[in-house]
Amino acid sequence: MNKTLHQLYVGLFFLVGISATLLLAYNGYNYYSLPIEERFFDAKDFLLKPSGSWGHLLGILGSLMMIFGVSIYIIRKRVKRFVRSGGLKYWLELHIFLCTVGPILVLFHTSFKFGGIVSVSFWSMVAVVLSGVIGRFIYVQIPRSIQGRELDISELEEINLDFNRKLRNDYQLDEKTISDFETLFSNYRDKNIIQWLKGLPKDKIKSKMCIKKLKNELLAKHLDYLKIKEIVSTVKSKISFSRKISMLNTMQNLFRYWHIFHLPFAITMFIIMVVHVGVTITFGYRWIF
Repeated sequence: MNKTLHQLYVGLFFLVGISATLLLAYNGYNYYSLPIEERFFDAKDFLLKPSGSWGHLLGILGSLMMIFGVSIYIIRKRVKRFVRSGGLKYWLELHIFLCTVGPILVLFHTSFKFGGIVSVSFWSMVAVVLSGVIGRFIYVQIPRSIQGRELDISELEEINLDFNRKLRNDYQLDEKTISDFETLFSNYRDKNIIQWLKGLPKDKIKSKMCIKKLKNELLAKHLDYLKIKEIVSTVKSKISFSRKISMLNTMQNLFRYWHIFHLPFAITMFIIMVVHVGVTITFGYRWIF
């Protein structure tokens, strides 16, 4: 998938997710903003209440989206047969889309009214979504191959050396400039996540200053604008990659701990969801079937 197609792919997810949320909010605002005891007398109650035709449908669609989103990602990640079925990051993005919009639909299904054991499932769902956002951040900090395999340290160092060779041989940057970029995040190897977060803003500013200095030096050489843009883009990629190498062990450990936190909430959510669906069907709430 090329860059343009990937942008359209992700953009479509944003468009669908935001449009669905705004449409549901706009259509049901007057109903959802009513006190619970007054909703029964509203004309939209038979549609938007949890057992209503629209409310019930939102619950079904939201649940199916979450189940499908989790299933396809696990299958793509764990089953060797599907290793070549597209890059793992594209499947992860689909997983995030389905498991973000799905909970939104479930939220509207509840008509913002939840209690008892269902509330445990709901708040577990909220915890899963929020931890998923954190997990996504950690995931992208770990360099991977196109297939989604984590790169080991020797592969990462070789890629970093390729960046240096390109800057030295193709763009004729001097060793001191390359060394300055190399050492920007070198002290992160012995830092924990708290120290990393505290030092990140300062080092981000420092890296921008180094890039600005490089631009001025390149402009002084009267290089072509496109050439300067190409060099700066390569330098930014190198800085980002160097930062990821320096934080590799920390992010890998965080990702392992993240699974320990994320998985129990997901299991709790799905177990209670299955119980809820079973009880609903038992009591005859079967939508239009």
